[in-house]
Amino acid sequence: MFKKIATPFFFIVLFVVTNSCSKYQKLMKSTDFEEKYEMAVVYYNQGDYYKALQLFDAVLPFYRGTDKAEQLSYYYAYCHYQQGDHVLASYYFKRFTKNYPSSKYAEECYYMSAYCKYLDSPVYSLDPTSTIEAINELQLFIDVFPNSERITECNRLIDELNGKLEKKEFVIAEMYLKMEDYQAAITTFNNLLKDYPDTDYKEKTLFNLTKAYYFYALNSIETKKKERFQNAVVAYDTFVSTFPDSGYLKQASGYYNNAKKQLSN
Repeated sequence: MFKKIATPFFFIVLFVVTNSCSKYQKLMKSTDFEEKYEMAVVYYNQGDYYKALQLFDAVLPFYRGTDKAEQLSYYYAYCHYQQGDHVLASYYFKRFTKNYPSSKYAEECYYMSAYCKYLDSPVYSLDPTSTIEAINELQLFIDVFPNSERITECNRLIDELNGKLEKKEFVIAEMYLKMEDYQAAITTFNNLLKDYPDTDYKEKTLFNLTKAYYFYALNSIETKKKERFQNAVVAYDTFVSTFPDSGYLKQASGYYNNAKKQLSN
């Protein structure tokens, strides 16, 4: 086997990297805050947000209350955002808007604070707290900046987030139905229709309500059956009038006919 001989290019790259790291370490130890700030901006513009953030962190106390504090705070929030730390980024963008409400960056940072909340929203099956916070923050942006060019995008993001909440509520309702907890299923399906009247799950929800009401009545004590079978009939009427050509119609008609027979008896 022949050993590979390192090329001059390799040594050049190694020298540049080593020299760069050495300069950065000396800069971090330096007490020249002006140079630190200027190099932080250089690193920021080069996309090296980690080094930029470390240097901005070092000079923040020194420039607090000065003319550079606003720009520095703007860079600082974006460093967190660019590194994927959406929780801290949202916090620092929001803090920027509070500290500099008249800044030319105020609207942008207000939006970015809400947008980072959106990015922090998890999949529908997990805790929806962050999703709800993101919706509230985006709606607040719309209220504060009603003429912003970002309104359309905010509405799109809100619709997407609401879609997660809709899906979560629908899945929970279906879970209750499968568990034969018909009362909980009925309550959850009705809440879904109340909260999201135009939900994409409306057809399946109305069918499931017919089914849930029917089995709820069927498993009730005698004194409660009449009222609950009547609820099943009403649920069926709502379903068939809304989706007359539904693929669930045959199955729903079975529940309806059985409910009518129970009522006639």
